[in-house]
Amino acid sequence: MTGSERDREPMDIDGDPNGDVGWPARLRGVTESIVTTLGPNDRWNCAALGLLANGGHENGETGNGDGTTAESGSLVTARTWGRTRTRRNFREEGKGYVQFVRDPVVFTEAALSIREESTPILDAATAWVRVDVERIDAGESGDTQWVEWALRPREKRVHSRVIPTIDRGHGAVIEATVAASRLDVPAYDTEELCDRLAYFEGVVERCGGPREREAFSHLIELVGRQW
Repeated sequence: MTGSERDREPMDIDGDPNGDVGWPARLRGVTESIVTTLGPNDRWNCAALGLLANGGHENGETGNGDGTTAESGSLVTARTWGRTRTRRNFREEGKGYVQFVRDPVVFTEAALSIREESTPILDAATAWVRVDVERIDAGESGDTQWVEWALRPREKRVHSRVIPTIDRGHGAVIEATVAASRLDVPAYDTEELCDRLAYFEGVVERCGGPREREAFSHLIELVGRQW
């Protein structure tokens, strides 16, 4: 068995079609993830999805307090903004696969481009959770419609545990994808967003590694340099 094959062996498998199996890690605040949802073309669309712990309550978090497994029944929600593929697929299929990744290039592609796969689980996922989704609220902000969904875990797998490190370049890439995704949204000030992107680019250059720099270059290819 090769090293890569060994890394992909599941360390944790849990599934119960009739019950909540919990989350593979403690969640707090907003946790960025990638979700894959099945479209009408039978391909899995990849998109960034922010997970709001404890139903979005301030300072809410899920978990047993040991940082390993979220409590069954802890409410995690997510919002889709606009008429996205994720919103359509949530509505039509009522499910998806939430995935936790560390690769900034993969995250940037999911956040800013149309990426579809033949299978739901990405190679870059260190853990994934199959969720049932239920629409619980909807509204409008700045002429953009949003829908809030409750995410209920039904199956999970953990492929690897990651030793936590703090990398400012990695964080800057994630924040840059958020700013870049809002460039064409009328409710946001374009000049302010461009200032943020210029700052994040500087952080990536100073503090990021090769994958962070590649991710930011890919971001520029996808949205164009407007700053």
